[in-house]
Amino acid sequence: MRSALSYPWREPPAAGRAIEIAEGVLWARLPLPFRPDHLNVYVLDEGDGWTVVDTGLDTPVLREAWAALLGGPLAGKPVRRVILTHHHPDHVGLAGWFQAAGAELWATRTAWLMARMLTLDVQPRPTPETLAFWRGAGMDAGLFAARAEARPFNFADVVAPLPLGYRRMVQGEEIAAGGRRWRVEIGHGHAPEQATLWGVGHELVLAGDQILPGITPNLGVHATEPDADPVGEWIASCSRLLPLATEGQLALPGHRLPFRGVPARLAEFIAHEETALERLTAHLATPRRASDCFGVLFGRRIGSAEYGLALAEAVGHLNHLTRTGGAVRREGADGAWAWQARRNGA
Repeated sequence: MRSALSYPWREPPAAGRAIEIAEGVLWARLPLPFRPDHLNVYVLDEGDGWTVVDTGLDTPVLREAWAALLGGPLAGKPVRRVILTHHHPDHVGLAGWFQAAGAELWATRTAWLMARMLTLDVQPRPTPETLAFWRGAGMDAGLFAARAEARPFNFADVVAPLPLGYRRMVQGEEIAAGGRRWRVEIGHGHAPEQATLWGVGHELVLAGDQILPGITPNLGVHATEPDADPVGEWIASCSRLLPLATEGQLALPGHRLPFRGVPARLAEFIAHEETALERLTAHLATPRRASDCFGVLFGRRIGSAEYGLALAEAVGHLNHLTRTGGAVRREGADGAWAWQARRNGA
């Protein structure tokens, strides 16, 4: 079947280089040490400086990558503003580094609060709440034992300290950036209060991870909010954004390639989740732990490196079925939860 998406650029910019997407709008790509192995950043020309959309991780490799960009295609002009789409570390990692050099940070309130809270929450071992969450989700016993005694991932490992203070972006407001007007549209699911910027009088969409081509963003639940329903929030956000989408829009996503076909992609997201939930419901004819649902949700073997995100996403889908009445959850004697599909409304 022919894809409904089209890609004006078949190759990303090389390291230290940038592609001009439109007048005054540059696209650069930064490396990441995990999948997906890159982050797209967009740099908007403000005349005497730049606005940067997302930043990459705070690592020596990424600082060097930014130094190459600033000294090359960005012509030595300063970064005066960072617009953050959402709080995940690959997007916010160097925001504080830019702030320390004089840039202003613009973000939604939840994105800023989450990022700052997580950078201040450094733990030498997983917290009791995290261990209880892993146990409840049915984490593999060997992985559980190993991770219980290991230093967990901490935001502060790859996110620069965030100074106090930011400029809040809110739903529906219009902002100026790169000589254009943009309307803020907030989505949920992959991250709370993720900001997307939709062109006003032009057809560019700064999509963050809310609208990605070729891959679906993780819809995971973590110990910070164990009963969250990111899948329901994701479907609702895609449905709300769909009427705003047009065939002529060029989406500038956080990962993969810029593309046209935003209406088709949003519709695909909704259909993908509905189909996944149908498969999961059938799988729950007998009680299952979250870790028992990897095959039906992902269709492939899950390795140890991606196990945590897979477990979080499995819980996300199971929570949605519980929230909407499609499944019930019961705790076993070992502290693990088992989900089972409801039968005949029971």
